[in-house]
Amino acid sequence: MKNIEFFYKRNADTPRIALCFNMSVNDIPEKPGVATLMARLLMQGTKNRTSEQLAEELDMYAIEMSTEMKLDYLKLKFLCLNEDFEKSLELLEDMIKNPTFDEFEKEKIKLVGEIQAQMDSPRAKVVDNFYKTIYKNHFYGHTNTVVLENIDSITKEDVVDFYNKVLNNSKKVIAVVGDLPEKEVEIRLEKAFGDLPASVVDVKNLELPSECKHQQVEIIKPDANQAHIIQGWLVGDDYPALSLLNIMLGASGLSSRLFLELREKKGLAYVVRSSYDLTKLKSNFSIYIATEPKNIEVSLEGFKEEIEKIKTIPVSKEELDNARNNLCGKWAFSQEDNDRQASIYAHHAICGRGFDFNARMREAIKQVTPEDIKACANKYFTDDYVVSVVKP
Repeated sequence: MKNIEFFYKRNADTPRIALCFNMSVNDIPEKPGVATLMARLLMQGTKNRTSEQLAEELDMYAIEMSTEMKLDYLKLKFLCLNEDFEKSLELLEDMIKNPTFDEFEKEKIKLVGEIQAQMDSPRAKVVDNFYKTIYKNHFYGHTNTVVLENIDSITKEDVVDFYNKVLNNSKKVIAVVGDLPEKEVEIRLEKAFGDLPASVVDVKNLELPSECKHQQVEIIKPDANQAHIIQGWLVGDDYPALSLLNIMLGASGLSSRLFLELREKKGLAYVVRSSYDLTKLKSNFSIYIATEPKNIEVSLEGFKEEIEKIKTIPVSKEELDNARNNLCGKWAFSQEDNDRQASIYAHHAICGRGFDFNARMREAIKQVTPEDIKACANKYFTDDYVVSVVKP
């Protein structure tokens, strides 16, 4: 395609084809919540179809269509039978080119209700508090509670203005995975989207999140029967080593260090895991535990002990090899279907890492040594971390 970065993977003998169309965010809305509302409203009717008519057509053809606002980009996606690819493109084209945003007030009320219901969960509260603290004064920190604080000031004009900025000033990528001839797919895409504003290759530099300082924030939830704790750091682009660190510490379930030490040996945890959240501007690495309220300090001390071990004692070759195998297994499982594959290709491309990111990282992960793991842990697991706690 001339105006949009395009990737196609043909998976033979698959009955359904997936498309993911991402547009980067290069202009940050002043009011948190504008981007979320914009993404939701794209599914709520066009100049040619009411929201009910759009829903009926999607249902008639069994098309799975969704829009979602991610931290770095607007994501539009569909999954359909191969024979309905042209119809799916027609609907997506209509949504992108002819949105009305007419159901603005209705959708705003729905969003408020959904956020309020979600934030009744202690787990949602601790995650929300963590993100708005570690990404303070940055649009990555526009969490649900921040959106609620600002949503009354948002107007339909704000939403329309932001959408036009995304449409006209964005990097655009499309990834398609399925079993149709590539030339046929490309011709249809060119017909549907060839007249959109061209993809912006050199996007302007967005402000990076500020480096975080040690901080502990707490929320009291009187009806909570557990304490929920997240401790996390801002991290850089050392993807191979950080991914393996994540597997070894807490993302490999029963075999992870945190599970074995904090749950099995010390009996501290209902749930314990680690997470590596890869973003375009500044990623984060975190540890989460749900425990009895009396165990908050003991759990934090347990975090400290496990972090100190991995910073000072080289991991064994066996543990590192097991982590590699676990990570590759997770990748294979997460990419079993065309839908997931299209999303992953488009995600890495829109964030500037290329459609071939996963293939390159598979090779890079094979080269990681115990010394690399130790160096990475010492580089990022410093005293500059955020702790978020929700407790009774």
